[in-house]
Amino acid sequence: MFLTRLLAGSPAGLVPTQCAVCRDWGRERVCHACRERFMPAMPRCGRCALRVPEGVAVCGDCLVTPPAQDSAIAAVDYAAPWDRLVTQLKFNEALDLSASLASLLLHAWRQAGSAPPDLVLPVPLSAQRLRERGFNQSWELARRLAPATGSRADASLLLRIRDTVHQTAFPIDKRASNVKGAFLVEPRRAAEVRGKTIAIVDDVMTTGATVGEIARTLRQAGAAQVHAWVLARTPAPGE
Repeated sequence: MFLTRLLAGSPAGLVPTQCAVCRDWGRERVCHACRERFMPAMPRCGRCALRVPEGVAVCGDCLVTPPAQDSAIAAVDYAAPWDRLVTQLKFNEALDLSASLASLLLHAWRQAGSAPPDLVLPVPLSAQRLRERGFNQSWELARRLAPATGSRADASLLLRIRDTVHQTAFPIDKRASNVKGAFLVEPRRAAEVRGKTIAIVDDVMTTGATVGEIARTLRQAGAAQVHAWVLARTPAPGE
């Protein structure tokens, strides 16, 4: 009965759906109540997006060894319930979650007060993995973020030229070597990178090895600034 009333009262083009977290009915795949409950505002390091104490802008590790990217933002921790939603999007083809998850990252970008980049680029998949999966979850986020930030999204400017083993199969201290040399700016389009501010979009950042390697690749191609936008950040050990 409730669903019938909700459908009858819905404006044209608005179809009610269930929240992917609490299963309550509404108009978004992640409802406002769940965002409020599971997405608390928290200070994060401006370079790696790990949690930091209030008033700290950059964590100690990033002060000692600055990462390749100029900044990093994350919408949520890679923890319940967000880890389940990322898995559903990535491995279960739950593309209906893309818009709501992208909106979480858009909120984090707005909260950071950062200027819009020139380009928004997804972390690319290899051709083989893209064929197997049928889509790139990072592109599903990037193509929704770019219009809202006044930027241009591009899925073919950055290439993955080596099909790497999934990062979770490697110990943390070996992940940088796994992705070394795995990315390349499309040679015929290198001029589009020079002098540009670029945001790299990914679903999850754990060690930062992937975005770091991409940032170095873009810098070598002449990018002026490179920023990492990740939906979820794996918390530091012990958090």
